[in-house]
Parts: sequence; C-alpha cells; structure tokens
Amino acid sequence: MTHTPSPSPPADLHVDVAVIGGGPVGLAAAAYAARVGLTAVVVEPRAGTIDKACGEGLMPGGLQALADLGVDPPGHDLRGIRYLARGRVAEADFSGGLGRGVRRTVLHDALRRAVDDAGVEVLQLSAAGVTQDERSVLVRTEDSSGPGPTVSAAWAIAADGLHSPTRRCLGLYREPRTRGADGDQRLAGRYGLRQHYGTRPWGDHVEVHWSRHAEAYVTPVADDLVGVAVLSRQRGPLDDSLADFPHLRERLGDASVVTSVRGAGPLRQRTSRRVAGRVLLAGDASGYVDALTGEGISLGLAHARAAVSAVAAGEPDAYERAWRAATRRYALLTHTLVQVTRPSWGRRLLVPAAAALPPVFRGAVNELARPNP
Repeated sequence: MTHTPSPSPPADLHVDVAVIGGGPVGLAAAAYAARVGLTAVVVEPRAGTIDKACGEGLMPGGLQALADLGVDPPGHDLRGIRYLARGRVAEADFSGGLGRGVRRTVLHDALRRAVDDAGVEVLQLSAAGVTQDERSVLVRTEDSSGPGPTVSAAWAIAADGLHSPTRRCLGLYREPRTRGADGDQRLAGRYGLRQHYGTRPWGDHVEVHWSRHAEAYVTPVADDLVGVAVLSRQRGPLDDSLADFPHLRERLGDASVVTSVRGAGPLRQRTSRRVAGRVLLAGDASGYVDALTGEGISLGLAHARAAVSAVAAGEPDAYERAWRAATRRYALLTHTLVQVTRPSWGRRLLVPAAAALPPVFRGAVNELARPNP
C-alpha cells in the first residue's frame, strides 16, 4: 500500500465514506454511516464469514451499542467476570445489565446482515493504495487477478485491524516499546491463542485463570460451546500453555475440540494520531494496549460511531478528541493491569488482592463494562 500525493486514475465509484476493512468495526462504521444518510462502501478482501482470535465476550456496553444498530447476535448470557488462581476466586457481576458471549463468526454475520440491509456494498478487494487531497480520498483496489475499481470518497475510515496496512501507509505507526528493569528500551510482545471446546458451560461468568506466565479466558458462547483464549508473552502451542492451568484442564475434561487454533499478536500497537487528513483510524487499527480487560469490540464500536459522527459534521479533529475520551479508561486500566502483572510477584498477588477488596474489583469491572460516551 502506498500513500503519495501523485495523481490517481479517475474514480470508478463515488461515495461519502470508504470503509477499509470488513471486520466488526468496519461493518459497524458502514452501518452507522448509512443510518445518518451517508453513502458508503466497504473494501474487504476476505470472502464470507471472517473469524479471528478473540475472547468473544461482549460487555453490557458493547451489547447496548449493537442493539442501537438493530443487531442482536445469539450467544450465552454473561453475568460478570471471575478471576481464579491457586484456589483463590474473585468475582464481580455487571451492574448495568448482562453481557453476552458471542462467537466471532456469529457477530460478523449479524453485522454483515445489517450492512446488507442498509444497502451498503462490500467489495471483495484489497485496498492497494490511498491518496488524498483537500477534498477527497482515493482508494485504489486490487485482487489476485489485478487492479480493481478506484473508490473516490469524501472521507475514509480505516478499520483494517491490529496490523493495519493503512496505518503504516499514512506514517502513523509507532514502534511499541516498554522500559525494562535495567532501563533499556525493548520491544513489548504479548500474543493470544484461541480455540473452542464442545462442552456445556459450567457458569455464566467470563473466567480468567491466572498462572505464572499467562492468563486463560473461558467464555461461554453457546449452550454447548466454550471458547478458551490464552494470552502470554511466551509463544508456543496452545496445549503447552494450557498445561499451566490444571484446574481448567480438569474442567474441560475430554471435551471435543471444535475449532482450530487461531492466533493474534503482538497485541501492543501504537499510533502517533488517529486522523491523517481525510482518513480516520478506528478499532484495533487506531492503536491497541492489550486484550487483558476484554473490551476490544465495545471500544471498536464506540470508535466507529465517533468516526462517522465526525465525518458527518465535517470535523475530523473532533474524532481525535472523541477517540481519546472513549479510550481513556480502557487504556488506563489495561495498561495498569498489564504493568502490575508483569513481575511474578504481581501475578501472585492480583487475585488474592481482588478477593480481599471486592468493591475495588467490582468497580474496575463495571467501569469497563459501562457504555462508551
């Protein structure tokens, strides 16, 4: 993908908003655009239902945002979050209503139906180049057979994921680094793996099992299906990671493996800003701290809504302010939790501390669960 001021070929398609990326955030942005009367098109090379490594737990705020779009994906009701480690348990229920465990594929299909119903076209093409001037953005497309149509839009919203090509093309990517104990700057890297097991859920909470090196997230997503996602700085097979969670392995028993392993990472992604001219970054493309607090979808929906509001008003700088407002609590709590649990002593003390201070744990959970502004 290139980003240059050089002349582009005449556009073949003209819309108000070009959405780059057809995952949940991109589809939501297109649906929001249609709802306020803007014409939109989605550019997404992958065909059919798109899956991704994801914890799959929707917070009450995210579920409410989907309902506002007329989207109500089936799944398994969630009452809250439960932390477990070495026989200790800390539990917090959502105070603002139920959450829901929803398979990523089910969520994608529900949002795609909303986009189709709104009359938004989804082009099965890659965004091969982005150019812009003071009045418009041109998105050059292609597929395996060669160039596709060029899309001209007043604005573009890039929701093309954790490793967003558009973010790099615009020069907005910043190398994620963290300071080690010795003061040196070093790359930070955490990775996620996810798989599903055919078993009846044993609870109505998202369980977070803590070990010395990793966290395992157990999310009921149907009456006969649970998703297990493991986050760690150590990269290796999922079965090796699950060996650190004997209580969870016992719970899973001889449950059948229903899906293949999917991975994502490194999770930490930084951006210098979220707006470059007439292009706005949303969702994981706009920057990411970690999946530890499980608010990715809720936050991405808030980005999509704020980005569309900003372009509808012709005030892209308003999106940067709205993005910061929506992201602030997530970034603060997630970064704090990642840092606290970086040393082994922090990981050992987290669950006992949460169990000993239930109002604090409950307050943190519900701060993340409430709707975004």
